[in-house]
Amino acid sequence: MPKIDKHAPGNFCWVELTTTDQSAAESFYCRIFGWSANKIPIGPNEVYTIYQLEGRHAAAACTIRPEQLQHGVPPHWGLYIAVQSADAGAARAAELGGTVLAPPFDVGDAGRMAILQDPTGAVFSIWQAGINPGIGITGVHGTFCWADLNTSDQGRAGQFYSGLFGWQIVKEDEDQAHNYWHIKNGEEFIGGIPPASHHRPGAPAHWLAYFNVSDCDAAAREAKNLGATLYMPPTDFEDVGRISVIADPQGATFAIFKAAAHRVAAP
Repeated sequence: MPKIDKHAPGNFCWVELTTTDQSAAESFYCRIFGWSANKIPIGPNEVYTIYQLEGRHAAAACTIRPEQLQHGVPPHWGLYIAVQSADAGAARAAELGGTVLAPPFDVGDAGRMAILQDPTGAVFSIWQAGINPGIGITGVHGTFCWADLNTSDQGRAGQFYSGLFGWQIVKEDEDQAHNYWHIKNGEEFIGGIPPASHHRPGAPAHWLAYFNVSDCDAAAREAKNLGATLYMPPTDFEDVGRISVIADPQGATFAIFKAAAHRVAAP
């Protein structure tokens, strides 16, 4: 069981579901990923759920707020990226053309965060760890493993995140149909930016979280049986692995990934 005790700045460190039905989502994801749910009261009739594997944090969930619904925010998986300073990170994001949707604020003694939007429209959060460093387990069924930024402007997005986190954007080739850019933080590949041609016209830019599974077909089949929609059924990607893109019963989209036999990293 690969454990994580600390996340390097620039790495994805937390993944959080915002949903319209927290209880139904809990049943769905615990069934698919084998998570257990630790419910933490955060207000009257309100809880924050931390999903765990082997007693370590794997993901989290909360209920979407009325003001978010009024603004048309759908159920979604949100990503947090580790920083040394949430205040400096938010200031830098604004300098680079991003939008600070929620200025830095403390989350008790767990840490300090800010909610940001990149210049192409994708929303993400930054996390300055306090007593909660974030995800504590990786490399097994049900763990976060990768993230894709779906945007209509690869170049602008790549420039922004490189400036904010020091990410290296590694371009496979210039063929527009296969121009997938890999995101490298330090020595680790952590995500990618698919070609703009893959982005659905009119769809807002967004991050897509990937989770490891031991059997892509079985997990996708179970998800569908539980009421999910398969946006992309299990599909092989040569020398990478098998991937399926799924919308849970409330509509939050995520991907599952089973690495090719000779590959240990995500897409």
